Amino acid sequence: MKGFTDRNQLLAKMRDGQCCDWDIIIVGGGITGAGVLREATRRGYKALLLEQQDFSWGTSSRSSKMVHGGLRYLAAGDLKLTKESVEERERLLNEAPGLVDRIAFYFTFRKGLFPGRLAMTIILAIYDFLAGIRDHRFIKTAELLQRFKGLNDTNLKGASYYTDAMVDDSRLVLRVLQDSMADGGQALNYTKVQKLLIEKDKVCGVVIDDPQTSQPIQLRASVVVNATGAWADRLRNAVNSEKRIRPLRGSHIIFPKRLYPVSDVMTFLHQDDKRGIYVYPWEGTTVLGTTDLDHDEDLDIEASISNQETDYLLRGFNYQFPNNKLTTADILSTWAGVRPVIGSEKSKDPSKERRDHAVWSDSGLITVSGGKLTTFRLIALDALAVAQDMLPTPKSFNDDRIFITPCISPNALLPENPNWAQRLLGRYGATAKALLSESTAQEHQSIGDTDFSLAECRWAIKYEGVQHLDDLLLRRTRLGMCLANGGAEIYPVLEALFKSERQWDSQQWEAELNRYKAIWQDYYSLPQTSEE
Repeated sequence: MKGFTDRNQLLAKMRDGQCCDWDIIIVGGGITGAGVLREATRRGYKALLLEQQDFSWGTSSRSSKMVHGGLRYLAAGDLKLTKESVEERERLLNEAPGLVDRIAFYFTFRKGLFPGRLAMTIILAIYDFLAGIRDHRFIKTAELLQRFKGLNDTNLKGASYYTDAMVDDSRLVLRVLQDSMADGGQALNYTKVQKLLIEKDKVCGVVIDDPQTSQPIQLRASVVVNATGAWADRLRNAVNSEKRIRPLRGSHIIFPKRLYPVSDVMTFLHQDDKRGIYVYPWEGTTVLGTTDLDHDEDLDIEASISNQETDYLLRGFNYQFPNNKLTTADILSTWAGVRPVIGSEKSKDPSKERRDHAVWSDSGLITVSGGKLTTFRLIALDALAVAQDMLPTPKSFNDDRIFITPCISPNALLPENPNWAQRLLGRYGATAKALLSESTAQEHQSIGDTDFSLAECRWAIKYEGVQHLDDLLLRRTRLGMCLANGGAEIYPVLEALFKSERQWDSQQWEAELNRYKAIWQDYYSLPQTSEE
């Protein structure tokens, strides 16, 4: 199977009364929903995922891009969550190299700040033990200053070195969806669930709006899984008035790597509030993040960074690197995501909220929310365990790998560039070979300082459910965030690709370009001031 669900074909069948009965309908196309679809199809269930926006549009394209156990959770005594997370991290590293890759972290120490060297050494020894590896050591100040040029050496007392992993979170969602669909699952983006279908006080399906006719279509299912993340209360409140989700916003800024190139992650405590801040490499850029604030704004409007958050992150960086000071003029782009945290009380420091997940069962509706990107597989298994009694007997299986392993090596795929081949195999799995064969050698060249290529753009346009230009530039690839001015330099070649592969005319291209520019300006750039 090359591509994602043929939306026109599936919607036509639904209109005609076919494909309207399912074992499981999953609402929400982020990593949790994708994980549930993956585990459902593995068990032989007839499963459908519905997403009102684009796949990974919400939190799952706007995380900090880290697959990690969370040292903060271990320090807080949450041994179970940390153990699960580091075990899942190792699984992902083994199953999807090129998509999930190990990276070095350096946690800096300064005199008078907690934790110090001893406490951190103990924490990291436990961290590595839980993961089944030994990968930490102390770094002296001289070595640290060599690795991170210009670092403020006032009261600097070295650093702890350890490893975690990085990922393109949106591509992780897409890869899980791809392999789910290859196993028989179906997934539709830009398909909104208008309401739950309830009969005799039991949820028995959903009502969607046909994206083409705007007429309602009823879809029935033994179980409906609400995997809408920060939006979970909204759907659940149709059957239970309880409110459990505390939306927290985390924002990041991206600047060109030439301004401060790094190959590893540096963690420091912000001088204002002693919160941990990261400086790290990502897709040919350098990233600074993150914040952790209550998000009280409309969840249907994309989250965006505030002026206060921008100033906070820049102050933190400029204190650490006084000879490499950044200003707002240096910023390429920004992103902000809303974390669906299972809230306790609003007065509690957002950074001290637990990050574990919860599953609720309400009259046939299974709601799952919270948790970490790293543990999406375990979250999916918990949701299916709660739904088990309402589902048919699952088929047996003896392979619990998340990903369908490609039957080709990087050296065989691209002998001249095995590193890029590994990246493609991690991100596209078995379809990587077709991606290369359906593009020209010129389209295999890297774009700017990134490792993205026009070959990937062509593939996404043809096969990955792209409905809008922003789907391509902000989620299928990250070119809109990693190139200057939202990727303006590649607009002409993208116009040609959309016209040849999707038969867009000039009018449609201009409409999509204007839509994308507005989205980028409002939600992926700096906040507009009143003078602007």
